[in-house]
Amino acid sequence: MRNFIETKLNSRWVQLLAGVLCMMCISSPQYVWALFTKPLGEQLHVGLAQLQVTFSILIVLQTFFSPFQGFLVERFGAKKLLSLGFLLTGASWVMASDAQSVYGLYLSYGLLGGLGTGIVYIGVVGLIVKWFPDKRGFAVGMVAAGYGMGAVLTTFPIAHSLSNIGVNETLWWYGCLIGLIGLLVAQALREPTSTPQTHDQHQQGTSPREMLKTPVFWLLFVMMSMMSTSGLMVISQMGAIAKDYQVADAVVWGMAALPLALTIDRLTNGLTRPFFGWISDVWGRENTMFIAFGLEAVAMFLWILTIDHPVLFVILSGVVFFGWGEIFSLFPSTLTDTFGAKHATTNYGFLYMAQGVGSIIGGPIAAMLHADTGSWIPVFALMISLDLMAACLALWVLKPLRRQHMRQHMTH
Repeated sequence: MRNFIETKLNSRWVQLLAGVLCMMCISSPQYVWALFTKPLGEQLHVGLAQLQVTFSILIVLQTFFSPFQGFLVERFGAKKLLSLGFLLTGASWVMASDAQSVYGLYLSYGLLGGLGTGIVYIGVVGLIVKWFPDKRGFAVGMVAAGYGMGAVLTTFPIAHSLSNIGVNETLWWYGCLIGLIGLLVAQALREPTSTPQTHDQHQQGTSPREMLKTPVFWLLFVMMSMMSTSGLMVISQMGAIAKDYQVADAVVWGMAALPLALTIDRLTNGLTRPFFGWISDVWGRENTMFIAFGLEAVAMFLWILTIDHPVLFVILSGVVFFGWGEIFSLFPSTLTDTFGAKHATTNYGFLYMAQGVGSIIGGPIAAMLHADTGSWIPVFALMISLDLMAACLALWVLKPLRRQHMRQHMTH
């Protein structure tokens, strides 16, 4: 019986399923944060900009420590490190439920949550690119979809719980659930003993030290920072935007507009990842980036033009995330295609730090820009510009530069 279970667990499709479930378990700290901003702000008597530092700490710790976390995962194995990550993530919400000041929130929801979710995220992506060298875009897109869509299961329950039992009890109960369920799923993870052979010229892999010396990596880093900024601005400011345009409590299709929009956003944010990941497997990474990043820019432009209309607020927010979420399948698959799978977890850890840069610009800096100007228009104008720049860089700079890098690698 034990051999039968081990055989099943060593199937790469079972590992993909386990990876998706792991990602679903850690999605709520980032994607339902907008629901917590109002009750936490009222309870702790702090303004939005000060409160949003919590979100930035979460993302910065999730990302800036990811190279070290990736190294630990490669050193000790995914199962052990991800188990620790889930314990930290669950504890972050349990401790946040007892926070007496915004600084307590920074240390619990922000610091512990960032470390915990970072270990899980980087560990799952690094594991899956090793299991699927022949379908990287699709496979990474699937686990990234778990992260993008996992909060679909918790958005309405958490919104309901906040209304009925308050923010403290909600954080405590859901923290326990996140930690326990994630810990159980992590026990199914296995490292691949062998992987399908491909024509990849980079089977040996480029070390992080060598990768960091290449222009290709730094261009990818800049582009991912640009794209992360726009999406994280919307994620972190969604509640404030809906409140300012008086659509948060409007009824759309029998439901409150804000939690409905958040739920639809989680769906589109998840679906876009395997969709554009698969497209990139067929059409090429840079070509797909140009289309997807351009879609994000157009969607944000149309959204800000009609954002005070409740139905369009809900629909176009979903289109915005359909143009954004694919960065979490396109960038890791492009990176691993370019630098190989041997050091994939640690290498992606360095690229994933771009998400931390995006959280700073899209979180407190965007909130301060809004506070200084009294309008969301300048904030959206900045985000649209970053999206368009990233789209152009993908097609006209990254594509030839990466082609040149691959040629040089083959000649050495």
